[in-house]
Amino acid sequence: MVKREGAATQVTRHPAGLTLDELTRRVGLSVRTIRFYTAKGLVPPPVRRGRSGYYTPEHVARLELVQELQSHGFTLSAIERYVAGIPADATPEDIALARTMLAPWQSDLPVEMDHEQLETRAGRELSQEDVATLQALGVLRLRGHRYLVAGNQLAIGIRLLELGFPREVAVAAASIYAEHGQQMAKELFDVIQEKLAPLYDDIQSERFREVMERLKPLSVGGLVSAYESAVARAARSPRPRR
Repeated sequence: MVKREGAATQVTRHPAGLTLDELTRRVGLSVRTIRFYTAKGLVPPPVRRGRSGYYTPEHVARLELVQELQSHGFTLSAIERYVAGIPADATPEDIALARTMLAPWQSDLPVEMDHEQLETRAGRELSQEDVATLQALGVLRLRGHRYLVAGNQLAIGIRLLELGFPREVAVAAASIYAEHGQQMAKELFDVIQEKLAPLYDDIQSERFREVMERLKPLSVGGLVSAYESAVARAARSPRPRR
């Protein structure tokens, strides 16, 4: 049974979960699309109860995540890679929170190129060392014999190559970004989950999502400001002589 409250559509769920028809009404997708996403591994198969299959809140949360990724401009292959990083035991709340924290700049997706296309885009020949440096800088990633290239960052990376930027510095910087970025993301996620989310009845509500959307640019601005201040302090600090 379907109930309407304002613009939202609610489905009265069977104790075992939603049927396929109920799920289509709940997420606004066709049966064919849901079965396609299931075949691609974006959502798990339905839970079987006798001869019937039912869908849980986890299925709903994952389908809504896929829809959110699509709205950010993710291709199907990019969605597959993103969803693959979501733990199998993630709760609907975890998935919903990950969805609300999607960054607006993530819509600028990498472009797949071969080496010749990469050199054409770069406007110069690129040695293996050049490619390794660009990879360490995060400008590109390897996929077999091809590259996934961040188009908006390629020109910056090429200019750094022209200025003689060393690969070992790029590798060291990447290691720092990865270590501290992962820790920062975990701590921020914990703060939001433990201190912010409980203030709202439903983290899937429009109100909570608006809070998260408005928080994103402020969080990025705060991070940049903190980084700039830290770099300025480090530059003023006396260096020990070796």
